[in-house]
Amino acid sequence: MQVKKGITTKGKEVWMVLDENYSPVPPIHDYLRYLENKNYSPNTLRAYAGNLRLYWKFLNENKIDWTKITILNLSEFIYWLKTSNSKVIDIQQKTAIRAEKTINHILKTVRSFYDFQSRLGAVDELDIYQIKKINKSKLNYKSLLHHTKSGTIKTNILKLKEPKTFPGCLTQDEVRKLINGCNNIRDRFLLCLLYETGMRIGEALGLRHEDIHSRGVNEIHVVNRDNNANRARAKSEGRVLHVSKELMRLYSTYLIDDYPEVDSDYVFINCWKEPIGKPLSKSNVDNLFVRLAKKIGVKAHPHLLRHTHATELIKADWDMAHVQKRLGHSDIQTTVNTYVHLTNEDLAQKYQEYLKNRK
Repeated sequence: MQVKKGITTKGKEVWMVLDENYSPVPPIHDYLRYLENKNYSPNTLRAYAGNLRLYWKFLNENKIDWTKITILNLSEFIYWLKTSNSKVIDIQQKTAIRAEKTINHILKTVRSFYDFQSRLGAVDELDIYQIKKINKSKLNYKSLLHHTKSGTIKTNILKLKEPKTFPGCLTQDEVRKLINGCNNIRDRFLLCLLYETGMRIGEALGLRHEDIHSRGVNEIHVVNRDNNANRARAKSEGRVLHVSKELMRLYSTYLIDDYPEVDSDYVFINCWKEPIGKPLSKSNVDNLFVRLAKKIGVKAHPHLLRHTHATELIKADWDMAHVQKRLGHSDIQTTVNTYVHLTNEDLAQKYQEYLKNRK
């Protein structure tokens, strides 16, 4: 089985899972088309297709009918994901070949696939939840109406516990070195934009000039478009980001000094190499960070600037709901789980502040 990319007559990118006869697997095909119609990004569709390819491979190897799946089958699938992609399982293997986060993402795809199929009537609803009593006082985040709830929560019994890891961030000195290491204003503006706004790289590469508002306000509008020539995509539905005058001045300098005389509405384009005016791609940006790492010795990637921005907002005592909106997370718990990681230095600083205020 394999995952294949296709392009429709309208130029839209689609993903398929093909069987041994190079034909699309019908239930997977229907599900992926459903996600396309819901405007899921091509990158998400590719990931879901890859996850379902693994699932179908497991089903085929174990001769399991996908319409008659059980909780036991799914627990065996988890073990299969941990140990091997093939029929041969090394019983001496002590470490899983996939991380808990990766396995949970695959299981989430499978669960969503069955939710879709159950709504079509193809299978019964997959019951993988249990009702669990909770101590609401120990929750990391309390919703507005948390006090009206019954004190129980529905939990997924197949979800693995993931080790809580901090995604990392850059120091201000490292950010400064990256920006100063750029050879042109376009690249400098891109890095400053990512650092100051926390935008995803797909959101930045999909920016059009009409999205940047500098008359009377300093705003950048993140717009979800599915027709970008460089296949860049905004993951969230869209939001407004307030930025500094300095960033807007850098944008103006970029247009005056670097931007070629071409008919393009994209902000980030090829300015010096052919084809001039073509929107920058993700690989162009990846190459930029590789060159910067060799030049200044700071290893980074676009998403690390997003993490850095979020971390700085939280350390500046921003309300978590505001951080969520600025980052474009659909769920505030994602923001909490990803970025709330107190270091020993953070605790020491807060304790010293406590001692100072107590006197």
